[in-house]
Amino acid sequence: MSVEFSDIEEAARLLKGNVVDTPMLYSPKLSAITGADIHVKFENLQVTNSFKDRGAYIKLASLTAKERKTGVIAMSAGNHAQAVAFHAHRLGIPATIVMPETTPFTKVERTKAHGAEVVLSGETLAESQATAEAIIAVRHLLLVHPYDDDKIIAGQGTVAIEMLASQPDLECLVVPIGGGGLMSGAAIAAKHIKPDIEMIGVEVEQYPSMYHAVRGDPCVCGGATLAEGIAVKNVTERTIAICKRLVDDIRLVGESKIERAIGLFLSEQKTVAEGAGACGLAAVLSNPDQFRGRKVGLVLCGGNIGLRIMASVIYRELERDERIVNLRIRIDDRPGILGRIATLLGELGANILEVSHQRMFLDTPAKAADIDVMIETRDGHHAREIVATIETQGFVISVLDAPHGRETVKKT
Repeated sequence: MSVEFSDIEEAARLLKGNVVDTPMLYSPKLSAITGADIHVKFENLQVTNSFKDRGAYIKLASLTAKERKTGVIAMSAGNHAQAVAFHAHRLGIPATIVMPETTPFTKVERTKAHGAEVVLSGETLAESQATAEAIIAVRHLLLVHPYDDDKIIAGQGTVAIEMLASQPDLECLVVPIGGGGLMSGAAIAAKHIKPDIEMIGVEVEQYPSMYHAVRGDPCVCGGATLAEGIAVKNVTERTIAICKRLVDDIRLVGESKIERAIGLFLSEQKTVAEGAGACGLAAVLSNPDQFRGRKVGLVLCGGNIGLRIMASVIYRELERDERIVNLRIRIDDRPGILGRIATLLGELGANILEVSHQRMFLDTPAKAADIDVMIETRDGHHAREIVATIETQGFVISVLDAPHGRETVKKT
C-alpha cells in the first residue's frame, strides 16, 4: 500500500496543535438503546465541524514553497471545501474552491468566510470537476482531492490512532464511507495497532459505490439522501485496494435509520450530527445482532447539517415516537362542534399545535367537515388513549402519518 502506518504516525505528530483533539466518550444512553457498548469519537467538534480538517492540513502543510505561492484548488459541495479553505487561509495559501451551483447557500458562505475564492459551476460535482480541470490548465493550481491522495488518507487515519489510544479494548470500528479516504486511513492505523479489530464500513443505500467496488460488481448510484457527505458515485483504485485488503464488511443503511440516528445523537447525546456523521450509529441500529454486547467505536465524522433539515428530522422523530400525532376527525358542519373537540382534547391532556378544516373533499358529505388536528402527547400510550376516548364520543377519527397526509390507522 502507498500509505504506511508510519505515515499516519507522522501525520498525528504534525496535527498536534493544528486541529482539535476531539473527545472519545462512552455513551451509556446509546449503549442502552442499541445493546452495544458504544464509544463515540466527536469529530463534529473540529473547527469546520468535520474530520476533513485532518487530511486538509496534512496535505497543505506538505506543499513546497512554490506550490504554496501558486495556490490550490478543490472541488467539493461541503466539508472538504470548508476544511481546505480554512487551513489554506491559516497557512497563507491562496485557495480556489469549485462548488456545484446547487450547493446550499450557507456552505458557500462558510467557505468564502474562510478566505477562499468560490467558483459556482455545474449541477453536479462531476461538472464542477470539469470546471476545476479547466482552471488548473490555465492557472496551474494544485488539486487537493478529497480522498484520492496519500497525504489526505494519512491525515484521516489519525482518527483511529486516537480512538484506540483512548479505548484500547474496542472490538470494532464503524466508519462511514464516501470516497473511502477516512476508512482507508483508519483501517491502516487500526489494523496495525490491533490486527484482530473488525473494521465495518457504512454507505447509504442510494450510493453503494464502495460496497460494489470491492466485490467487482457494477453499481448504479443516485437519489436524494440525508447523508450527502458520503453520496459518492465514483471511488478510486487507491481506496478500493485498501478497503479490499483491510475492511471486514460494508453495511448499507436507509434513510429512516439515518434520521433515527441524527435524532438520537441530538436527544440522547446532546450533539449535532449530519447525515453522514450519523451513519455509524444507523448501521448499529440496522444490525443490532451484529453489534450486541460488543465494544464499538463510532466516528461521528461531521455535524454540518442545515437548520431546516434538522427541524424536519426532529419533527419526524417526534411523529415516530407518537409525541406529535395528526388526527382527522369527521364532524357535523354546525356551530359548537369544533369547540367541543378542543375542550375534549384539553381535558385529555393533549396540546393542540394546529387545526385546519377540510370541506371540499368529495368523500366528505356536504353537511359534514373533516378537521385535521395536530396534537402533542406524552407518548404513544397517551395518544392511543386520546383516540379511543374521542371515538367513544361518537366521532369518526383517523390517525394520519403526516400533516394533512394519508390515513394510516382508521378508527370507526
